[in-house]
Amino acid sequence: MTKTINSLGIRKDPSMTRVVVAMSGGVDSSVVAAMLKEQDYEVIGVTLQLYDHGAAISKKGACCAGTDIHDARRIAELMDFPHYVLNYENMFKENVIEEFAESYLDGSTPVPCIRCNERVKFKDLLETAKDLGADCMATGHYIQRKLGQHKAELHCAADSSKDQSYFLFTTKQEQLDFLRFPLGHLNSKTATRELARKYNLSVADKPDSQDICFVPNGSYADVIKKLKPEAVEPGYIVDTRGVKLGEHKGIINYTVGQRRGLGIGGGDPLYVLELDAVNRRVIVGEKELLSTKTIKIKDVNWIGDKPFEEIQERKLKVRVRSTSTPVEALVTTEDAKSASVTLNKAEEGIAPGQACVFYERDGTRVLGGGWITKS
Repeated sequence: MTKTINSLGIRKDPSMTRVVVAMSGGVDSSVVAAMLKEQDYEVIGVTLQLYDHGAAISKKGACCAGTDIHDARRIAELMDFPHYVLNYENMFKENVIEEFAESYLDGSTPVPCIRCNERVKFKDLLETAKDLGADCMATGHYIQRKLGQHKAELHCAADSSKDQSYFLFTTKQEQLDFLRFPLGHLNSKTATRELARKYNLSVADKPDSQDICFVPNGSYADVIKKLKPEAVEPGYIVDTRGVKLGEHKGIINYTVGQRRGLGIGGGDPLYVLELDAVNRRVIVGEKELLSTKTIKIKDVNWIGDKPFEEIQERKLKVRVRSTSTPVEALVTTEDAKSASVTLNKAEEGIAPGQACVFYERDGTRVLGGGWITKS
């Protein structure tokens, strides 16, 4: 007798379907684990310890350390499923934290949460899930996996205010085939917490994680100084002609688009246009010079139906920062891994090191994206 397809899209009874749930200790992944356990799936919870437990145990709004590991363990005990903590500190330091510091030293603006998903959670943890004999791995991310005409597709979350597609554009097709996102279809901002209360989870009112998990008090500069002392070498603040306007105490203290705190008062407001790491210069200019219409991207991850290099030119929507909405653009491929993106309307403050994420022009499908390079 042919078994029906269960709620995770697998042709097995839930009780015979093993699911590894990536548990950060927050409300979202805790609800996923509880929901699947209630539906009679064989749930195994896995939490990654990503950075120093002692330094992080009292930090609020973080994940994957200290009290969060304890919270995940308590949920597993309450719902009666096995839970494992894996020490990924070295892997996280090498693949995420060190690149974060190097990128700032190079004058770029990195997005470490994307690298964490790409290199740790959806790579090494996913392989661990397979080693545990799992049929799939579930996470608490707000994004949708849908079966398309040709293959599994990635789509924006039903609730646009919670959508995390910008941080998941590096997801590979083979990873998408194995991943599940049980919260992506929820269209109410309060639905997850309501479910947490339904399951009597202790994390029901726990605040959402905010800043980058390994950055205490939101101070990027402090983290980079510790890893790369040379990052605080002084230099000059100059205009677009190279005229010296002032001095700085390290380019890591500045970001593209910054206006306040430059210490060069007088005249029209000036903004950071570029960080020249080689010459230790912060280049500033008028606001209109921040506007960019054409950007170059590299290391493209494409999960569309045709190979990326075959699309040549295609009108898509793109998102150039996590907080912006997708905008119309023309994507012109240069090869399988690089492209030029021409925005219909110029955007301000686009910085090297940030991501440019591709979306279907008239739909919710996520087609991948790439990393913005220096123009």
